[in-house]
Amino acid sequence: MSDMQQRVVAFLIEALARELGASVETINTHISRIFLAGDRAFKLKRAVKLPYADFSTPELRYAACRREVELNRLTAPDLYLGVRRIILDTDGQLSFNGDGELVDAIVEMRRFDQAQIMDRMADAGQLTPQLMADTASMIARFHENAPIVRAGTGTSNLVDVLDINRASFDRTNLFISAEVDALDHQLRTSLFRHADVLNRREEAGKVRRCHGDLHLRNICVFEGRPLLFDCIEFNEQLATVDVLYDLAFLLMDLTHRGHVDLANLVANRYFDETDNENGFALLPFLMAIRASVRAHVTATQAEEAGDPSGELSQRARSYFDLARSQLAVLSPRLIAIGGLSGSGKTVIAEALAPRIGVAPGARIIESDRIRKALHGVPAETRLPPEAYRPEVSERVYGEMARRAETILEGSAPVVADAVFQRPENRERIEHAMRKRKLPFLGVWLDVPEDVLKERVRQRQGGPSDATVDVLARQMMVDTGDITWHRVNAARQPEAIIADILSLQAP
Repeated sequence: MSDMQQRVVAFLIEALARELGASVETINTHISRIFLAGDRAFKLKRAVKLPYADFSTPELRYAACRREVELNRLTAPDLYLGVRRIILDTDGQLSFNGDGELVDAIVEMRRFDQAQIMDRMADAGQLTPQLMADTASMIARFHENAPIVRAGTGTSNLVDVLDINRASFDRTNLFISAEVDALDHQLRTSLFRHADVLNRREEAGKVRRCHGDLHLRNICVFEGRPLLFDCIEFNEQLATVDVLYDLAFLLMDLTHRGHVDLANLVANRYFDETDNENGFALLPFLMAIRASVRAHVTATQAEEAGDPSGELSQRARSYFDLARSQLAVLSPRLIAIGGLSGSGKTVIAEALAPRIGVAPGARIIESDRIRKALHGVPAETRLPPEAYRPEVSERVYGEMARRAETILEGSAPVVADAVFQRPENRERIEHAMRKRKLPFLGVWLDVPEDVLKERVRQRQGGPSDATVDVLARQMMVDTGDITWHRVNAARQPEAIIADILSLQAP
């Protein structure tokens, strides 16, 4: 830290404590210093010049502060209050927003409970499925409204990211050259494999001015709802990305913290609400890039700040290892889960999907959600009986097969969840794999009639509209010869999933 920045830090601690009548707490990150006092939070850019950010002059830091407020007010207008200039007056004293030489600037924010930042909530075991589903919906809306940017192909943007990555790894000493070379080669090979999809997505307007730094530490719960804050303001290139690369940071963060189930839930809810089905197979690769970014950023922190406990170095290594594991090349697979209402299809599908392939796992194609989407209503909205006429169900099962084929084309795994009561619907979903000469796994959940009725009677919430009367009508339909693997689903989900996973074993 330069002598002037040392003076600025001392000035802020003293001035903010006097102004707000509270002690000042400081938090350091690799490019910023945060000052917390009273009901306010202030961010000071560190005077650094990195391959991806240049804050080396007061003017650059002031411009970055103004841009940060402008962009973050799009997602968190109640949090970002403005920018204060720090000047050196003619008497050689530092002050806010007066006449004199600009020496620095800070972003002023409304302070919120730090325990409500999602990384801390994750550590405390407070990330619920409903909260993460709401977060996925919030991100989906943000991406839908983000401006489309035409700045090269879908691959060219990621080539630049990989180049910056390599340059950043070369500035650290934690990783040996051979393993960095190997990871870089894997990443570029994967990029080549996905190039056609990435380029088509750019042509379809999927490259947008996004958040750019969308991990758990930059999402908070404020006044009961999730908010994005602290987006990248210092590098337009890093924030102008495919929307799925933006989402991949959150998915990677959840996975790295051991919450693959929540990563799968977020991915599926996001895809349920957006037109991105052809990109599901990109997620493991994009998550690998995000993990590699965290690896070199954390390694740099360890080397610059000192790491006597080795904790930061160990964390950097864990990100590096995650990046490598995400690049495994897998064969596509489709698992169809069928059974009458109350058999537990959705519970099993949602528990099974994170365990298929590499993170975030399998895409869940769910008939109830597709039916609601075809009618233009949220998944929890009840539909009238006419929405279940045979011709409507024909459209639903046709859409399920179409989506499954789109995802399987990219070699991503799929779990299809529907009643699949009629033989023609089972045949339709099987055909998505058979025509590719790939193995298909169909599972039929068997549950006694009295258990089915009790489950349906007690069901609350969710996308299913099934009632006991609906179940009774299902039982009158001839299912034909069910050739799928029949599994006793009157047991606990873990036992059912273990049986299904054993059926996949070679």
